[in-house]
Amino acid sequence: MCPFPPEIVPDWCSVLPPADTLAPDWLALPADANDLAAGVWPASASRDDDGTLVLAGIRSTDLVATYGTPLLVIDEQEVRARANFLRSAFDAAAAAHGTAARVYYAGKAFLCTAVARWVVEEGLAVDVCTRGELEVALAAGVAPSSIGFHGNNKSVSELERAVEVGVGTIIVDSAIEIERLAAITARTGAVQQVLVRVISGVHAETHEFLATAHEDQKFGFPLGEAAEAVARIREVPGLEFRGLHCHIGSQIFGVAGFRESASRVLELHAALLGDGPVPQLNLGGGFGIAYTSADDPTPIDELATGIVAAVADGCAARGIPVPSLSFEPGRAVIGTAGVTLYEVGTTKDVTVRSGATRRYVSVDGGMSDNARAALYGAEYSARLASRTGDGDAVLSRVVGKHCESGDVVVDHEYLPSDIAPGDLLAVPATGAYCAPLASNYNHVPRPPVVAVRDGRAAVIVRGESVDDLLSRDAGVDA
Repeated sequence: MCPFPPEIVPDWCSVLPPADTLAPDWLALPADANDLAAGVWPASASRDDDGTLVLAGIRSTDLVATYGTPLLVIDEQEVRARANFLRSAFDAAAAAHGTAARVYYAGKAFLCTAVARWVVEEGLAVDVCTRGELEVALAAGVAPSSIGFHGNNKSVSELERAVEVGVGTIIVDSAIEIERLAAITARTGAVQQVLVRVISGVHAETHEFLATAHEDQKFGFPLGEAAEAVARIREVPGLEFRGLHCHIGSQIFGVAGFRESASRVLELHAALLGDGPVPQLNLGGGFGIAYTSADDPTPIDELATGIVAAVADGCAARGIPVPSLSFEPGRAVIGTAGVTLYEVGTTKDVTVRSGATRRYVSVDGGMSDNARAALYGAEYSARLASRTGDGDAVLSRVVGKHCESGDVVVDHEYLPSDIAPGDLLAVPATGAYCAPLASNYNHVPRPPVVAVRDGRAAVIVRGESVDDLLSRDAGVDA
């Protein structure tokens, strides 16, 4: 809003944006800033009679009274239901085209022994990409034969451990890795199944940091070089070539990118059949979820039907059989199951030159428990959790307590104007990539992770204390 009366408006003032332009176009003013948008929250989320957020039958205020804040809450039944639905959807889609599908849970989204057990019990395999993730899966009792091992820089010791325990599939990412595996299998007498990761060149419509199939990046073999890698694998007695792998990115809506990527990879797949079997095709994951009410993710059954049909059509056009298929969702399994609870510390209004005002709401966590907003501008939602807000909706930015201006938790949201210190604030859709990316920046302890189900809560990852931080400092005893 221009601060001058109309009769003396200077030229520069006329180009200033109107007062409401601090809100992005996608953010709609809600009719009620207390509403919980469908699809963004776990299915169990509701409000009780006094407005307190309830998750899986437990009041958020009770959870905070027991476990403190910040607190990452994971709805176990939400994880199980999504895992089961993904498996069923891809099973049905594959069966319709005379083949089979296997769904791996991408552990990088969030992995602990409890979550690993949940997804395995719902019929999923598990995908890991480091020695640490592998050991967590093994500690959870995951059968090694149902583990896939990713990574662009697997060390010799990591590969030795994977071969030793009998990991089902290692996804090979470089020529050096092939030779490392050749040496390990020759020394141990083991036979290791492998897939070759390829770069399809399809640019997913997602953030640059999340797109993994463009040519100039660290993962996989370009399509033009993959045949040579496969030929080398077929020469090694201890390696069994099982097929190709391609992952185009993360937080993707729609089927178009998967369809185009599958078409390109099938060209190579068909060519490789001339020299031997290619029984599998793994098309990765990256299925998007709703972080805000503006997000409209593609339904999982629609994705499954569309992607598998694209593969079947591509195989028919080339006169080749449809291979068995694999997929690796992570975020789509656990993202919506997570809700982070914070306590509000301070609030203040900041007015910019245009006259527009934004409410800054500071909470007792931040980029140490959710780095995604600072890392690549990820958008989130937020709602008061400890009561119903009575004030008008005001444009707000939820920020953390860290010594960085980029320490933003929720960049754009409408919250009740009466939000105040001591209130609880809930941020939904934090189940994926928040706990795994957590840090001790500014020596802030990482929060606990609590699972909720049917009115019960249990810690599945213990939180840290200041004593834990000091215990790692070798100079304390001195």
